[in-house]
Amino acid sequence: MRKIFLSILCVLTFFAAFSQDKQLVVAQDGSGDFKTVQEAINAVPDFRKVKTTIFIKKGIYKEKLNLSASKKMVHLLGEDLNKTILTYDDYAAKKNIFGEEKGTSGSASFYVYGDEFTAENITFENSSGPVGQAVALWVAGDRATFINCRMLGFQDTLYTYGANSRQYFSKCYIEGTVDYIFGSATAVFDGCELFCKKGGGYITAASTPDTVKYGYVFLNCKITGDAPEGSFYLGRPWRPYSKAVYINTAMSKVIKAEAWNNWGKESNEKTAYYAEYKNSGPGAQPEKRLTWSHQLTQEESKAYSLDNIFRGWKPGSN
Repeated sequence: MRKIFLSILCVLTFFAAFSQDKQLVVAQDGSGDFKTVQEAINAVPDFRKVKTTIFIKKGIYKEKLNLSASKKMVHLLGEDLNKTILTYDDYAAKKNIFGEEKGTSGSASFYVYGDEFTAENITFENSSGPVGQAVALWVAGDRATFINCRMLGFQDTLYTYGANSRQYFSKCYIEGTVDYIFGSATAVFDGCELFCKKGGGYITAASTPDTVKYGYVFLNCKITGDAPEGSFYLGRPWRPYSKAVYINTAMSKVIKAEAWNNWGKESNEKTAYYAEYKNSGPGAQPEKRLTWSHQLTQEESKAYSLDNIFRGWKPGSN
């Protein structure tokens, strides 16, 4: 009897593991489970307690996507970084069906509200061009991870929306012009490339709440671009307690010598926290930075560990 019981238990364990590991496949040619990404997202059971992987085959998927808060632990896996493209072309001044402007928040190509979201080998794009605010990716969920992804756009490309959200970007490529990384989340950019496009602008516009210790942290990144020399700031404060820190980042000549901007308010200089540590390249000129920004000591830089920044969450554990 005991042997029969153990045999049944083994079979049940096998099928449970199989059901957890099964991938949903999206392919435009009909060879997968779904032809659109949104159909696959909708198929994920609400509040599922194990990871659901959606494998997206190569293709340009023009869809305005929404991953709701009930879709947790979703992992989007692209077949090819440069050929798996999720795109849409809304922008802030574009009119909705009621003749009203969509606004920045309404312009996003992809909204992520579900916690413990992961994306890998995916390109997120807003294809509307240089027409003002046009968000490619909006992230509100907590413990979001992006690995080897691209975020393409111009103004307001990446909206790290969630005030209490922790977000990790590893080996990603992010491009834009004005405030192309913005929002209130705590976000780490690890080994990423920040590409400053023609026209000049600001890499970040953080709106970090005053109750949050860490805003944006850039670790071992590189800043490149085709913008004119000295045409980009590292950041400006969208809200008074904006926080951004660049550590071991290679900065090209597109970065202005002063590096930071107070958004036209001297009072922001007393509340915003902008700092750097051991950056390199022609854009890293610590002696020319504005006096209200900071150059970290070696001891101060130790506070910027992932464990401290993310309050114990370990990216990759999603």
